[in-house]
Amino acid sequence: MKQFIENTLDFFYPFFRKFFDKTTFRYAACGGLNTIFDIFLFFISYNFILHKQNLDLVYFVISPHIAAFLMAFMLSFPTGFALMRFIVFKESQLRGRVQLFRYFMMVCVSLLLNYVFLKTLVEYFHLFPTVSKLITTFFVIAFSYITQRNFSFKTAKSDTK
Repeated sequence: MKQFIENTLDFFYPFFRKFFDKTTFRYAACGGLNTIFDIFLFFISYNFILHKQNLDLVYFVISPHIAAFLMAFMLSFPTGFALMRFIVFKESQLRGRVQLFRYFMMVCVSLLLNYVFLKTLVEYFHLFPTVSKLITTFFVIAFSYITQRNFSFKTAKSDTK
């Protein structure tokens, strides 16, 4: 599967070479696909699993858009990490557990950003949850790229920048 993904990305990279270096292109492609996967999971969870209803967990209740967000995260986190580690930032010399820990820390910050943006857009600006998720995603992507490239999957080359 890894080789298939790399070959596919290498096939399309020449069309984007003028705009991105190879790592940035791979990040955009892999991150974009994982984001689409995450939004799809959010949509399915919100509309068809939760049926737009609160999730009652006996001791507390989670609003449907936040529950759908958490459900989607449980699948998109491991796929995102695998893509970043094995496809995008494969030249990183950090140990896998260090990468995972750093990635997890940065994802936690991204989760907080997602939560705040979703809560604000849905509950205060009354936007549709899926539209809110799309808007939120754009803000979080910039933060995520910078932290992943320079912290989670840091390389010796990154030290000289």
